[in-house]
Amino acid sequence: MKLLEADGRPRRLVDIGSGLGDFLLIASERWPQAELLGLEPSEVGVRRSQGKVPRSRFIAGDIMADVEVPADLEHWATHAVCSEVLEHVDDDVALLAASTRLMAPGCRLVVTVPGGTMSAFDRHIGHRRHYTPTSLATALRLAGYEVETTAGAGFPFFNVYRRLVIARGERLVEDVRSGGGAPVGAARLAMAAFRPLFRLNAMSSPWGVQIIGVARAPR
Repeated sequence: MKLLEADGRPRRLVDIGSGLGDFLLIASERWPQAELLGLEPSEVGVRRSQGKVPRSRFIAGDIMADVEVPADLEHWATHAVCSEVLEHVDDDVALLAASTRLMAPGCRLVVTVPGGTMSAFDRHIGHRRHYTPTSLATALRLAGYEVETTAGAGFPFFNVYRRLVIARGERLVEDVRSGGGAPVGAARLAMAAFRPLFRLNAMSSPWGVQIIGVARAPR
């Protein structure tokens, strides 16, 4: 949130890969005057998000597949976020480049992606790749963005959480499968225990295995 606010509160914010609307719900409470937009390929996700954040607009579809963008949303956003999305797509550069259709020139974009070792659980949930600050910066530049910074984050508690995920490996996959897609038992307890600790993580650290980037859309 603070990274988005670094040059002023968002006026028009787009969430690229808005999922079930959790981030936009938080954004609607933090910035009640901001106009909000979610881009999400899942129609189920859009329906659930609309129920959570009725004042937000949503586009359902794949921005890389020439999804129809209303004329008033072309080059619309002053701020954008893309959180835990790029690792799931085949062509991260293409997604970043296509998303500029929704961004005003100079729009501030904040990206978060996983770094570090890819676990069996990461592969199970569809991760194609993990990142370093350098590889994220490269993807952003290839997509036409002006990169302000990329860095590791999440130290120390996210690092500990990631080590537990990697150590549990295939057993965590089975935990999720037995829960019908949701973590159960020890996995659920671990996630609940770490959630409040994540707020204490360093925003930037050379040891962090969560990767954060800040960039500007083409001017």
